Amino acid sequence: MVTVEGKAAQSVRTVRTVRSARSPRSEGTRETILAVAERMFAEHGVFAVSNRQISEAAGQGNNAAVGYHFGTKTDLLRAVVRRHAGRIDTLRERMLAETGDSHQVRDWVACLVRPGIQHLAELGSPTWYARFGAQLMADPVLRELMIDEAFGPSVQRALEGLNNCLPGLPPPVRLERGDMARLTLVHTLAERERALADGTHPARPGWDACATGLIDALTGLWLAPAPPGP
Repeated sequence: MVTVEGKAAQSVRTVRTVRSARSPRSEGTRETILAVAERMFAEHGVFAVSNRQISEAAGQGNNAAVGYHFGTKTDLLRAVVRRHAGRIDTLRERMLAETGDSHQVRDWVACLVRPGIQHLAELGSPTWYARFGAQLMADPVLRELMIDEAFGPSVQRALEGLNNCLPGLPPPVRLERGDMARLTLVHTLAERERALADGTHPARPGWDACATGLIDALTGLWLAPAPPGP
């Protein structure tokens, strides 16, 4: 005789089995939606693409698939960032370990530049994340989302190392050059990615050369003479 408790336990096991069986399929659907969303956001703009359009482009019969798997559009944007942030952070941690306690500005600039570019190179062509990220960083609200998800402890450590190499740089100049450096990095990558997607020739032949050019430019920016303080 099967007790009520036994039936309940059997029911729980059945639900877990069904969920387990569906899990790979569900994860595949999530990954497809993320890839399609990233591409559409990069090509058409974050605010021009609806969750319904993404669901349809991802081949989902249910137009509410995005909401089912991710929730709101903001949740979807956050998931796209997370899709890349972990790998970039891993690459940066490796570079930081190799950099140690260097006193060279260029070494710390490289820790900020190369990990993201290496990740784009690993993805192959075409990529969409640089254009997607540039849109988020240009929006006053979405910028905070990008910073929360992508600018973790490894970025802070790289910035601390850079700041330690520039003790004489006045705080206002430091903030100004930080803004300049961030804008240069974000939009240079987005423009290169767009050129590759359009089939035109970017300024540098490969991602590694692009990284070197950016490191050269940003190192020069940080080391440029500072105006005298008030």
